[in-house]
Amino acid sequence: MITAIDTSVLLDVFAADRTFGPASRAALASCLAEGAVIACEIVWVEVAGLFPSSAAAEEAMDTLGAEYSPMEQSAALRAGEAWKAYRRQGGARQRVVAGFLIGAHALTQAERLLTRDRGFHRAYFAELLVVTPLSVRAARRAGFAGTLSEFPARPLSPRGVIAHQFQ
Repeated sequence: MITAIDTSVLLDVFAADRTFGPASRAALASCLAEGAVIACEIVWVEVAGLFPSSAAAEEAMDTLGAEYSPMEQSAALRAGEAWKAYRRQGGARQRVVAGFLIGAHALTQAERLLTRDRGFHRAYFAELLVVTPLSVRAARRAGFAGTLSEFPARPLSPRGVIAHQFQ
């Protein structure tokens, strides 16, 4: 299974975020255990800013196991469609187009997206399978022992913490 990864999860891991870091590391490890983890050039650009040099950023991404995956033309065009829909619905220009590019890359070049920004991606890429670090943790707490690709499309908890992300 190919998982595209969003900048938010990588920042949690590389910056050792106290709130989200542990869940993001665990979710990333699960995705790596199930197959390739890819990141488009937008993610690489955003992550590189954390490091003192390009070489250090490349080494960190390589060590982590995140493969560079350039965006294909079809992904760029799909991002444009989503951006247009966002603007037609009155979306402000403050929303950065990078999120649309990351979502479209995941939709066209991977089988799912690992991100903390599930609401945005679900709104503009409804057909995209979105996995969040917190959904992985909730599933484990609910006793789910399978792989992420086996997550059911029904709630694993009374609040339906997981169901809306895996339909």
